[in-house]
Amino acid sequence: MAELAALEDPKARAVNERHGDDHGVNLGKLRALAKRLKTQQDLAERLWRTDDSSARLLALLICRPKAFGRDELDAMLRGARTPKVHDWLVNYVVRKSPHSEELRLAWTADPDPVVAAAGWALTTERVAKQPDGLDLDGLLDVVEAEMKDAPDRLQWAMNHCLAQIGIEHPERRARALDIGERLEVLKDYPTSPGCTSPFAPVWITEMVRRREGA
Repeated sequence: MAELAALEDPKARAVNERHGDDHGVNLGKLRALAKRLKTQQDLAERLWRTDDSSARLLALLICRPKAFGRDELDAMLRGARTPKVHDWLVNYVVRKSPHSEELRLAWTADPDPVVAAAGWALTTERVAKQPDGLDLDGLLDVVEAEMKDAPDRLQWAMNHCLAQIGIEHPERRARALDIGERLEVLKDYPTSPGCTSPFAPVWITEMVRRREGA
C-alpha cells in the first residue's frame, strides 16, 4: 500500500476522475509492479479487501482467475465501485473463470444496469470468439428495443455488442448498420484523431475495411 501511495500522480488522478475513477497511479507503473510481484492469490485477496481502487487494480493483475468461486466473483462485481475496476475484473478475471458463462447469463438479466453491462461485455466476447449457441438475432432485437434509453454503462456495452455482431457476422451486418443508423447512439461522441468512433456504423465499417484491406 505504501508503494502504491508513492506512485500516486495528481495529474493522473485528475484525468481519471473525469471518467469516474478514483485512482492516481499510472497504469504502466502498476503493470510493472504486478510483473515484479508475479501471481500471488493471497496477496490479491488482501489487496481487494482494502477497497482502494489502485490496490484492487493491482489485485486483478496478480490473482489467479480460476481461484475465485461463482458467488465470490458476483460479489466482487457488485462491489466494484469504479469503471476501471469493473472493466478489469470482467476482462482479466471473469472471462478466464470457469463460471464466466453462468455469470454472463445471470448478469445480463440483472436489473442493475452496471451488472447487466458486465453480462453484455461477456456476451460481446462470445460474439467474437465463440458465437455458437448464441441467439444473435435475439441480441439484435434487445439492442434495437432497449439501447437508445439504456443508462450510460449499459448502453456502451450494448453498443459494443452491436458493433461486434456487425463486424464478425456479415450475414447480419446490414441489420446491425441499420440499427446503429436509426438509434444514433454515440453518433456525436468526441473521438481523438487517429481513433475510431464508437458510433456503431462507423466502427463496423472501419473494422471491416481494415480486415478486407489486410
